[in-house]
Amino acid sequence: MTAGPHSPHTLMIRKLESIFRLSTEEKQALHDLPVQLQLLKADQDIVRIGDSPSQCCLLVEGYTCVYKLTTEGKRQIVAFYVPGDMPDLQSLHLKVLDNSLATVTPCTVGFIQHEDLRRICDRYPRITAALWRETLVDASIFREWVLNVGRRDAFSRMAHLLCEFRVKLKAVGLAEDDTFDLPLTQGELADAIGTSNVHVNRVLQDLRAKDLIRSKGTQVTIPDWEKLKAVAGFDPLYLHLESEEVAA
Repeated sequence: MTAGPHSPHTLMIRKLESIFRLSTEEKQALHDLPVQLQLLKADQDIVRIGDSPSQCCLLVEGYTCVYKLTTEGKRQIVAFYVPGDMPDLQSLHLKVLDNSLATVTPCTVGFIQHEDLRRICDRYPRITAALWRETLVDASIFREWVLNVGRRDAFSRMAHLLCEFRVKLKAVGLAEDDTFDLPLTQGELADAIGTSNVHVNRVLQDLRAKDLIRSKGTQVTIPDWEKLKAVAGFDPLYLHLESEEVAA
């Protein structure tokens, strides 16, 4: 397995180090974890509600989402994940999953067996603490999303989501200055902020008209970070990053 800047192990370590400082020995132990890579198409379930997986997935390329469905089949996306994230880490300790995880774009996913994760956690207690912190940050993000969907208007909701993407991608070295790749459809954005496709289109047009964002293809640029943060009411505290420079 290569150890390049976007290799599975490098991304995993970079993400964990954005929220927890690791020693050289701990980073080497993570580098030695067996990871089985798999290419997945867009809009494909990785795990479904009710599953009992024996492995966790590490997102290497692309974007995934966690979602739930109403009895009428309406989807609510409750989180987006970027490379370096382990979006089903809770399956290490929960026997049955209570949500579904799906690809949003074509993805490269690295699967890590639970037994290998448990083995490294037994040997390195601080890695256990890092993974525990990762799940706590996930819970913090869920709480912020509840506030976002429940109490902010659609314009602020979208601005907040874009702020979150910018900070999370910057933390793993996938945002250059204030430009990042966001290959999401309006339908996916609508399912995340709890509104219609038509309204998402209006909100994005409004954000561009106010020069809060600029877009070219799937590339999004934020010309005035402080202004977008103010519009969104965005405070990166809930991401619990070790480096303040990432959110600056």
